[in-house]
Amino acid sequence: MAASANISTLSSSSALSKPMSESPSFCLNQPQKTLFSLFPKTLPKPSSFPFKPVFHPQKSQFIISSKNPISDFFTTNETDPEESFVPSFSDDDDKPREECGVVGIFGDPEASRLCYLALHALQHRGQEGAGIVAVNNNVLQSITGVGLVSDVFNESKLSQLPGEMAIGHVRYSTAGSSMLKNVQPFVAGYRFGSVGVAHNGNLVNYRALRHMLEDNGSIFNTSSDTEVVLHLIAISKARPFFLRIVDACEKLEGAYSMVFVTEDKLVAVRDPHGFRPLVMGRRSNGAVVFASETCALDLIEATYEREVNPGEVLVVDKKDGVQSLCLLPHPEPKQCIFEHIYFALPNSVVFGRSVYESRHAFGEILATVAPVDCDVVIAVPDSGVVAALGYAAKAGVPFQQGLIRSHYVGRTFIEPSQKIRDFGVKLKLSPVRGVLEGKRVVVVDDSIVRGTTSSKIVRLIKEAGAKEVHMRIASPPIIASCYYGVDTPSSEELISNRMSVEEIREFIGCDSLAFLPFDSLTKMLAADSQTFCYACFSGKYPVMPREIKVKKVGDFLDDGLNGPMDSIDGGWVKGPRNMEIEKEIDPMYQQSKI
Repeated sequence: MAASANISTLSSSSALSKPMSESPSFCLNQPQKTLFSLFPKTLPKPSSFPFKPVFHPQKSQFIISSKNPISDFFTTNETDPEESFVPSFSDDDDKPREECGVVGIFGDPEASRLCYLALHALQHRGQEGAGIVAVNNNVLQSITGVGLVSDVFNESKLSQLPGEMAIGHVRYSTAGSSMLKNVQPFVAGYRFGSVGVAHNGNLVNYRALRHMLEDNGSIFNTSSDTEVVLHLIAISKARPFFLRIVDACEKLEGAYSMVFVTEDKLVAVRDPHGFRPLVMGRRSNGAVVFASETCALDLIEATYEREVNPGEVLVVDKKDGVQSLCLLPHPEPKQCIFEHIYFALPNSVVFGRSVYESRHAFGEILATVAPVDCDVVIAVPDSGVVAALGYAAKAGVPFQQGLIRSHYVGRTFIEPSQKIRDFGVKLKLSPVRGVLEGKRVVVVDDSIVRGTTSSKIVRLIKEAGAKEVHMRIASPPIIASCYYGVDTPSSEELISNRMSVEEIREFIGCDSLAFLPFDSLTKMLAADSQTFCYACFSGKYPVMPREIKVKKVGDFLDDGLNGPMDSIDGGWVKGPRNMEIEKEIDPMYQQSKI
C-alpha cells in the first residue's frame, strides 16, 4: 500500500495559526428494555487545581534545545475509491474501533526510530494514518502520512527526524478525501514558542469550544478536536508552559490521553477520569517513554514503571527530570473496560491488570454460567482467542483453530462482477472443514455490535459442515454508543439495543447464544470494578456530552471534510440528552421560539 506523506519543518518565525437489564444477560432470556438514564446538564465544577511538584528520584542527562516553529499542513488530492472497490472495514468488520495510540520519548539519540518501533507495536490501535514529530537543533520536524506505520516511514524519512525527543501517533479513521491533514501529531507555533501534540480520546464539548474560539478569531486548519487544544494553549495567559496545558485541559470535557513536545520538554497528560490508557517506562540509558500500552515499551526494551494517573501531568526536561503535577481534582476513575475486552493486545498490562488474564477469565466465566454440550471450542480471531482458551480450559473441551484469519487484506478490495456471498468475511476468515465438519462447535467472540458479521460467521461455519454452532460472547451486550474515543455506531444501530438475546440468536442463526453477565464481569474485577466505565453496556455516562449533537468519532467530520460544521450532519449523532436540556442549549431552538 502506498502512503501519502506530509513533511513539515517548523522554523522560528511564526504565529499559531440502553440501560442494563436487572437480570443477567448471559442466558437465552429476553432482557428488559428501558430508556437512557438522564443526567444533570453539567457535572460539578472542579475546584482550582492545587498541586505540588513531585520530583522523580532518577534524572537523565538530556540535552535538547529548540526555536519558535510554524506549522505547515498539506492536503492530498486522493480520490475516493471507485464503486467497484469495497471497503474492507464495512459491515464485514463489525467491531468498535479504538481511535488511536500515542508515544512520547525523551532523552534517547534515536528517539524517532524508537518512536517508529513503538508505533508498530501500537498499530492495532489505528491503521489509517501515522506520524512522528522530532525535536532537533531548535526545530520541530514533522512527518505524517496515510497508511500503516511501515507505509508512512522508511529509512530516508526517519533520517529526516534526528534528535533526542519525539512523539508519535497512529490513527483510525474512515475514508476521506482530506484525511491527511487530520493525521497527528499536530504542530503549531505561537507567540512564546512551539508545541506538538498527539491525542488519544474524544472531547465531548468540542463543538462548543470550537465555536467559542472561532467567535474570538481563531482559524482552524483541521476538523479534529485535538486542534482545539492547541488553540486553548495559545490563548492561555498562564506561565510557564506546562501551566498553559493545565489551563487548557481545565476547559476540556471527555477523554484525553495526550503527549506534548516543545523545544525542551516532553509532557504527558491524562484526563481526570482516566478513560484512555497511558503508561510510563524507562530505557536502560535513562530515556523516558510514554505509550498507550505496555506492549510498546516491551518492543523498545523500556521497563514499565507506572501508569500516568488520572488527572496527572508529567513534565520531563533536562533540568528537573520527571515532575509529577496534579492537573485537576479528579473523581473516581472511569477507565474503559473495552481495553480489556477488545482493544489492547493480550500481552499488555492496562490499568494495572493483565489483558491476557482478564480475557482468559471472561472465557472461564462463560463456560461456567452458559455451558453447552460441544465437541470443540474455536475463536473468532484474533480478539476472541484468549477468551476461547479460557472457555475450553474450564469446559474441558479441546480448543482448535476452526477459523484462519488472513492478515493480508488491504483497506479496499475489488469484488468480482458475479457477487460472492459474504465476500468480505470470506476474504478475512477461512473455515477449517477438518475441525468443524460434523461437530458441535462453540464459537467465542469478544463482542457483537451490529450483528452483521456474526451472522456471516455462523453461516460460514455451518457451510463447512458444523452440526451445531453455539455463540459465546466475552462481553455484556453493547446497548449504547461511546463518546470517549471509540468509534461505535449510533445506539439505533446496535443490535443489543433493539433486540433481546433470543432475537439476536435468531438473527445471526446460531443454535444458542450467551453474553458475559455484567454482574459476573464486575465480580471478577473485584475491588477495581468501580474504576471502570461501562457506559456502552448501561447507557450511563460518567461525563455527559454537553451538546445535542456529539461527534461520531472517525466519521465524516473527523476526516476533514470542509465547510460549515452544521452542513455535514452525517458526521454527528444525537447525544443522550433530554428535551429540556436540548431546548436550553440549542441556539437554533431558541431562535425558532423568538
